[in-house]
Amino acid sequence: LGAVGHDLRTPLAAARAAVSSLQSSDVTWAPAERQELLDTAAQSLERLGRLVADLLDLSRLRAGALTVTGEPVWLEDLVPPALDEVGPGARDVRLHLAEDLPAVMADGALLTRALVNVITNAVRHSPADAPPVVAVSSVAGQVEVRVIDRGPGVPEQERSRMFVPFQRLGDTDNSTGLGLGLAVSRGLVEAMGGTLEVEDTPGGGLTMVLSLPAAPADLLAVEPGRRERGEPT
Repeated sequence: LGAVGHDLRTPLAAARAAVSSLQSSDVTWAPAERQELLDTAAQSLERLGRLVADLLDLSRLRAGALTVTGEPVWLEDLVPPALDEVGPGARDVRLHLAEDLPAVMADGALLTRALVNVITNAVRHSPADAPPVVAVSSVAGQVEVRVIDRGPGVPEQERSRMFVPFQRLGDTDNSTGLGLGLAVSRGLVEAMGGTLEVEDTPGGGLTMVLSLPAAPADLLAVEPGRRERGEPT
């Protein structure tokens, strides 16, 4: 409860302070200052929204009440918007998409949430001169998304804690958040019939491997009245 309270209060206080400053009639803000306050409020509210969404999803996963819609989803359509959702920190992320990737069976909204959390984690722990790599490929009826970072890595004996809610490596550092992102991501991926595992990055760092089954060919048949994928509108 203490950790949740801290992480909820921090972005809420920052957003409230920014909005209060903008509402003040005693100060005339320059356009650049006004934009900075608006950006602070927007970023704080986005952080707060993600935290609340993670808490809600965690509660649904634990209660077995999460609704999952399985349908063919193409990763090349999903990963770029996920990078946009991560925010400015993902602008240097390198994306490698294999050619002729098959669709996966997934819930597009939930898969996006999982990707955003995993990529955000990689961005947070990557050095400035070595941005993460997101590589998507097809392997033996599965589609793998490998999120590769060159950060400090995690000792093998502590990796199981990465996926436990409210457990962080370095619990005294509140700036690292609640430790919900990876826990929720694994739960979401497993609910879609996939896996989320961790490996060493050769040369140092951590690689998160998100794997989902490729969609059966018979589900990709075009329904009457619908255009084929890639066909111009």
